Amino acid sequence: MQKGLKAFFVHFFVTVFFVVAALAYFYPVLQGKVIEQSDIVQFTGMAKEQNDFRKKTGDEPYWTNSAFGGMPTYQLGAYYPHDYIKTLDRAIRFLPRPADYLFLYFIGFYILLCCLKVDYRLAIVGALAFGFSTYFIIILGVGHNAKAHALGYLPMVLGGIVLVFRKKYLWGFILTAFAMALEIKANHYQMTYYFMLLVLILGAVYLYDAIRNGKLLHYFSSVGILLAAVLLGIAANATSLMATKEYADWSTRGKSELTINPDGTAKENTNGLDKSYITQWSYGITESLNLFVPRLFGGSNSENLGESSKTFNFLVDQGVSRSQALNFSKGLPLYWSDQPGTSGPAYIGAIIFFLFVLGLILVKGKTKWWLLGGVIMSLLLSWGKNFSLLTDFMIDYFPLYDKFRAVSSIQVILELCAPVLAILALRELFTPAVRVEEKLNALKISFFTVLGLCVALFIFKAGFDFVGPSDEFLKRNYGDELVSLIQADRKAVYNSDLLRSLIYVILAALALWFYIKGKLKENLAIVALGALIVFDLVGVGLRYVDGEDFVSKRRMTQPFPETAIDQEISKDKSIFRVYDPQEGINGARTSYYHQSIGGYHAAKPAGLEDLFSFYIYKGNLGVLNMLNVKYVVQQDEEGKSYPAVNPNANGNAWFVSKVLKVDSADEEILALNDLDTKTEAVVNQAKVKELDRLEFALDSTASIRLTDYRPNHLVYESANQNPGLAVFSEMYYPHGWHAYIDGKPQDFFRVNYTLRAMEVPQGSHKIEFIFEPEVVATGSKITLASNIFLALIVLGGIGFTFFVPKKEKELNDKKNSW
Repeated sequence: MQKGLKAFFVHFFVTVFFVVAALAYFYPVLQGKVIEQSDIVQFTGMAKEQNDFRKKTGDEPYWTNSAFGGMPTYQLGAYYPHDYIKTLDRAIRFLPRPADYLFLYFIGFYILLCCLKVDYRLAIVGALAFGFSTYFIIILGVGHNAKAHALGYLPMVLGGIVLVFRKKYLWGFILTAFAMALEIKANHYQMTYYFMLLVLILGAVYLYDAIRNGKLLHYFSSVGILLAAVLLGIAANATSLMATKEYADWSTRGKSELTINPDGTAKENTNGLDKSYITQWSYGITESLNLFVPRLFGGSNSENLGESSKTFNFLVDQGVSRSQALNFSKGLPLYWSDQPGTSGPAYIGAIIFFLFVLGLILVKGKTKWWLLGGVIMSLLLSWGKNFSLLTDFMIDYFPLYDKFRAVSSIQVILELCAPVLAILALRELFTPAVRVEEKLNALKISFFTVLGLCVALFIFKAGFDFVGPSDEFLKRNYGDELVSLIQADRKAVYNSDLLRSLIYVILAALALWFYIKGKLKENLAIVALGALIVFDLVGVGLRYVDGEDFVSKRRMTQPFPETAIDQEISKDKSIFRVYDPQEGINGARTSYYHQSIGGYHAAKPAGLEDLFSFYIYKGNLGVLNMLNVKYVVQQDEEGKSYPAVNPNANGNAWFVSKVLKVDSADEEILALNDLDTKTEAVVNQAKVKELDRLEFALDSTASIRLTDYRPNHLVYESANQNPGLAVFSEMYYPHGWHAYIDGKPQDFFRVNYTLRAMEVPQGSHKIEFIFEPEVVATGSKITLASNIFLALIVLGGIGFTFFVPKKEKELNDKKNSW
């Protein structure tokens, strides 16, 4: 009892320490400020209509028309019934954002190390090393909140797996189930998928060990328990998972219906994303050394060197004011490796890198091998097109691998595994059972290995050209001399950061050497190492995310100032869409104020993206007309923007006189090139059942108009002396939408590649489209049952932990009294 109480207080005060550390790093949140995250700004624009509707009515629309011409809100923060895991997640992330995610990094990694039986002091050091890892800080700066969210829970899932294999079956099951449920709730399936690749490696290592030691029963029992826990965690998120899967198949992440590109060539990949798109962000092979030296390859596209840069001094010498020169040198394009651009390096810390090497020597057993396997797998796959043999194999043959882009982000697995092995190395080094000679030998080998790497990097610097992807542009605009000075600045930070990393390694090695020699006590050695690791990582992290990135809360909740164009368009109270060619399909500013055919999302509606590629970017007015684009933002001769009215927009709905039948999606989209969308519609008969007729009498008295608009409920009134075919300027989505004529269900189908259509009887009628997603109703039932089952297991676990041992003690006392 006393032992359990002591452990409780230790973990409690550790948690308080993590809270303080997270708030200290992101101290502006204490002033009521929020971090200005570019991705969250765009998300705010995308979700505006949904949030306004929820606030006004209290209902969840599950559909928005403000982005991409219309799409489900499943990936825009939709609320689902019985989402108790979301409530738990909010309770864990109780701090202001982004301190909540930093706290999650800390506590998740601390739990993992505790599950690995690491002393709490070393676990604190490991948690700080993981949480302050530069990439994890950078993604908070740019607004990759879902990614950060998912990364925070990954260590907890891994901790649950470790517990089960340690024969802590009950609590391992509970931790795995809850952590998996929270991980899925984070809604970044790419990170979860990459983590599962690590789990496969772990499983393979444990299987080999079980075969070698004759423990297959324990192995398969553990696997069975973990599978049950994972399935329960998945079931607790049934609604969001099922809805996401449904949408993904309709989006750019699903199988394309087209087999051709806009230029008529054959489409490379129709089952997922194109290889070039998947591997666009591929880590350079030598660039991976920035895990050890942060600015080995320049750091980011916008490095702040201030007055210490050669570029600054050159600009001042050329007569540029000091303020202008300083402003330029605060955003120097120093990055010069293989990716199109980057916000910063994936730096794990020079000391953690050094300790990882030490762990390869000092740590024994299967844990080392699956951690090393995870690092190697992550590193090789992050190279993408630079290691095409493996990458092409994964894209072509490994399930779901082609659904995710930016393969460089798989390095998060390395950033998880490396600090674990580093802390396990310290555990071995602080263990009296390991001989002093063995510790000293391992320390010497790892130090001289890292020292040799530093020397090699210094020597081979002459083989690098320091030419960046933006240099040609800079030469055209600023001249060769300025570019040569920027390249000189790249060399300067290469040297300075290389020396910086070496100094940190030397200091860490000295601290460990003094401890081994008995000249430094264990607690002081741990504190010294922890301080060095934090100073190292925080010093780099502050280059990319600091107090200057925080703004007033209002600036983030209302990120797009209303312009004169917005005010002018808003005077029109009808329902229509707006297109800003400067935004194209990638930008949610227009969505914040109007219904837009653009938007900002990693999984766009596939049909609309095809329309952009084939027609909209080429200025095809017929396609804009059928999408009811009434305003197009144009620029006058002076470059001033204004809202140009498109008088030929088809409106919300219209009757056509003729239907053209084609046999494939390729023919359907190509037919739009010459289609008179006001009087004709094209149907892919492979997707639509046989129509009763293909031609319809149409006179000037026929009309159909939208009389009531809500995102999830559209009401039209039609009048036609003849049976007609109505086309609606709404995205055809095959799930959840139900059509009614005078209250009676009515079939509708796809026309013009992306729109809805239905046959309407003659006379006057009320037509309704209501979004009632079956996936939400079905998923909610599964979610509720799973949450109840999970709660019962937790209660059972608590009962087993506290009451069974007590009962056993009472029985033992009786036996002793006999």
